[in-house]
Amino acid sequence: MSSHRQERLRRLAAPDITQRKGKTPIVCLTAYTTPMAEILDAHCDLLLVGDSVGMVIHGLPNTLGVTMEMMILHGQAVMRGSKQAMVVVDMPFGAYEGSPETAHVNAVRLIKETGAQAVKVEAGPTVAATVEYLVQRGIPVMGHVGLRPQAVHLEGGFKAKGRESEERRRILQEASATAEAGAFALVVEGVAEGLAREITEAVSVPTIGIGASSGCDGQILVTDDMLGLFDWTPKFVRRYSDLRGEISRAVGAYADDVRARRFPGPAEIYFAKAG
Repeated sequence: MSSHRQERLRRLAAPDITQRKGKTPIVCLTAYTTPMAEILDAHCDLLLVGDSVGMVIHGLPNTLGVTMEMMILHGQAVMRGSKQAMVVVDMPFGAYEGSPETAHVNAVRLIKETGAQAVKVEAGPTVAATVEYLVQRGIPVMGHVGLRPQAVHLEGGFKAKGRESEERRRILQEASATAEAGAFALVVEGVAEGLAREITEAVSVPTIGIGASSGCDGQILVTDDMLGLFDWTPKFVRRYSDLRGEISRAVGAYADDVRARRFPGPAEIYFAKAG
């Protein structure tokens, strides 16, 4: 465990993350379960209970089918497994776009029922006003600009953003508006490297890159992608392990032992007491 983790006496909160702007990069990963949160907590500054849970854990084709109940269930699990990292929960599709008032009701529910420290929303033409409404009412908000998974149908799929001047201008404007509305940090996903750097320089809050730039104030990946649990991963993912292969090998060895009656053996069997 690194020394800065050992010195930490409390769970990180939104102001701690905001103060890291331009300093030591912020380490973030997704988490959906208690055992994984327990492992990640020793290494991460922020754990995101992302709506990617729908695809990673539940096998959905995209994030649009994720519900409030799913986010609450997984948020509770991650909070039980973590002690020091800040925990942020995604607001699912349909939970905040209708009106600031609706967003507030759902954000309050997420915070109350999970105990998480903040919520995250994807930016859009009307979202800055919602961010401001939530922050004014005591709810820390993380923004999300660039590639927006919840807009997959509107944008025709998962495509890198910011390669054309008009789109670049729009994303930069959304990032600035979201930061000015009071977001404590911004996830910048799937954008041209130069745009990610431009956003990082333009906003006063930390940027957390995913498929963006090493010049961002921090980085996040979907943990299951980074650990190699899927056959395919996006271009921007660096695999740090091959857990899919390791699990397959372990299960194969177990299956061989069962079929050969090598498992269970004497070490795994209970015997009657003598006398």
